[in-house]
Amino acid sequence: MTSESAVPRLRAITRPLATAVELLQLADPTAPLVWQRGDRGCVGIGETLRLSFTGPGRFTEAAAAWRAIAAAAQVDDTVRLPGSGLIALGTFAFADTSATESVLIVPRLLVARHRDRWWVTETTVAAPDAAEDASDATGAPVTTATPDATGTTGTVDPAPALPAPAPPGAWPGVEFAPAAPAAAADRPDSVSAYLDGVRESVRRIAHGSVEKIVLSRQIAGTLPAGSDLRVPLGRLAERYLDCWTFAVDGMVGASPETLIRSTAGAVSARVLAGTRARHPEAPQRDAQARDELLTSDKEQHEHAFAVQSVVTALAPHVRELRTSEEPFPLQLPNVWHLATDLGASLAERSSAIELVGALHPTAAIAGTPTADAIAAIAELEPFDRGRYSGAVGWIDAAGDGEWVIALRCAQLGDADAATGARPVTASAGGGIVAGSDPEHEFSETVSKFRPITEAFAR
Repeated sequence: MTSESAVPRLRAITRPLATAVELLQLADPTAPLVWQRGDRGCVGIGETLRLSFTGPGRFTEAAAAWRAIAAAAQVDDTVRLPGSGLIALGTFAFADTSATESVLIVPRLLVARHRDRWWVTETTVAAPDAAEDASDATGAPVTTATPDATGTTGTVDPAPALPAPAPPGAWPGVEFAPAAPAAAADRPDSVSAYLDGVRESVRRIAHGSVEKIVLSRQIAGTLPAGSDLRVPLGRLAERYLDCWTFAVDGMVGASPETLIRSTAGAVSARVLAGTRARHPEAPQRDAQARDELLTSDKEQHEHAFAVQSVVTALAPHVRELRTSEEPFPLQLPNVWHLATDLGASLAERSSAIELVGALHPTAAIAGTPTADAIAAIAELEPFDRGRYSGAVGWIDAAGDGEWVIALRCAQLGDADAATGARPVTASAGGGIVAGSDPEHEFSETVSKFRPITEAFAR
């Protein structure tokens, strides 16, 4: 969408649902649109609008386009909870130079839950004459139905009927293997290339040209035609309770790292950097891994880089910035992470996408100094990361939203015209700092791949 493009005039109607629904069952089995964590989340059905962006201006352009769309929209919302009203789900590429599209998608129907409340939002393209007065003098979207003390209005449109869930489909599973190198035949295999990249990163760090480089690698497989993607999404949601499980435009995963959450002027984030593999089958060994993480100078140093990069990026946009006093161990089924939570209040009117653009890329997924680390990644990683370690989340008409770093994830490609099979590529990486050991870093990526390899297994 360019500045010269006509602004789509959308009409979003949100109504409560009288009964609970199983969100994931409503998702499209082959093209799910999902955002879920515990007793919160949503599922999109169909598409009313899709916006795409590429290049270094993708966040700025997306924020401006969404602000214009929200200002022109009619929003009739009797629920008024985070995630109600006009909503777009999105996923953004990691690199400025990536050929991968960053997208915002407005579903035709969005079925959502917040604890013990369920609702549905239907978004359509409004007739031109119906949207002439859709925004007030401030440019904010107008809510055309005002709820009374009971949360209902005197005369409202009924909630749209929900489609019947698709019956459970086949799940033959996916077998992953190290992704084939993208370069010439004389290039070392992808595992060797990754280990060589770690060694070269350590060499550059020792010479003082950079302090930290986040290096990743890829594994790949093939998803047979007709596979029901609700199966791996359900596994991720059930096992990774502290993560947001997501599926947006073929980007599927469960991320533990909140890049930004913005609600009514309150902002929060969670920074993760520093990792140890879990050993849940051996409690004593597992506790030892946690304690090693907490006492490792290398891991604490890496974590401090990541926290400082977020604090520095957020500072111009917020006030009363607070962080947890010390990093704490975050326990996930596959790994221990060092974690720090941040909270603040917005100092100016910034949308969630604008905050994402200010934060990205953090030291946790790029390195320090950022520009030097990004240049090293482009040189040492023999592939385009695509949306891996970019951002995935949602935004509403007020500019509030919730975005995570796209980690523990895989990207599905287009279906083969003859067989219908789809390529699946998963990515994982870690921060390389002074003293990093290539074999240890490789083992860390194996642990980080586990959420996807287990979710996509037979």
